[in-house]
Amino acid sequence: MEQITYLERRGEIETYFDRTAVQAWARLTSDAPLGRIRSSVREGREQMRRTLLSWLPEDLTGARVLDAGCGTGALSVEAARRGADVTAVDLSPTLIALARERQPTACPRGGRIDFRAGDMLDPTLGRFDFVVGMDSLIHYPTADAVRVVAGLSQRTDTALLFTFAPSNPALLAFRAVGRMFPRANRAPWIEPVAERALHHRLAVEPMLFHWQRGRTQRIASGFYTSQALEMVKR
Repeated sequence: MEQITYLERRGEIETYFDRTAVQAWARLTSDAPLGRIRSSVREGREQMRRTLLSWLPEDLTGARVLDAGCGTGALSVEAARRGADVTAVDLSPTLIALARERQPTACPRGGRIDFRAGDMLDPTLGRFDFVVGMDSLIHYPTADAVRVVAGLSQRTDTALLFTFAPSNPALLAFRAVGRMFPRANRAPWIEPVAERALHHRLAVEPMLFHWQRGRTQRIASGFYTSQALEMVKR
């Protein structure tokens, strides 16, 4: 079985979203008309964003939030509107530039956003009350994803919310077909995650000893399926 390390996969993701998929991603995250497949993905992502935001306090005044893998910044904007001090980081400088273009001129309750191109695990980003990683770990194998969550937990004081791609026959089939294409022509594949195995790895990870699982919610919309999981500090 092909083994991919976090750094190798991170490089693939950065290249793909910063060069190959920028225009498609910009359109997907806008109000532009889309075909049936991409419309279902857009609706699924909107549902997931609403779910994650519903798990955060309605009033985030003064709270520090890390939007880990922020893309074009839609979640960051909503958190800032609740008063949060948001650090929004993404591997793609091009997507960060687009996020800055879409950033509102002012947010109520004193919220603000600092968009940065870089690695979500960079310790210089500081500490946070809440960390949200919406679909930013779905391209990593389970072991790497858990290591990322564990690393982020060391700089999080209240809750950590992230999503994963729950394993199912359709996703496994798409992944197998995708591997038939030359590596230069394909996107970083989504890594199917067995929920029970993920829960076990989270439970035995030493860096997560003071954390426990909270809410979980699966969103399925056409070609989009993702599951949110909340980790809460004890």
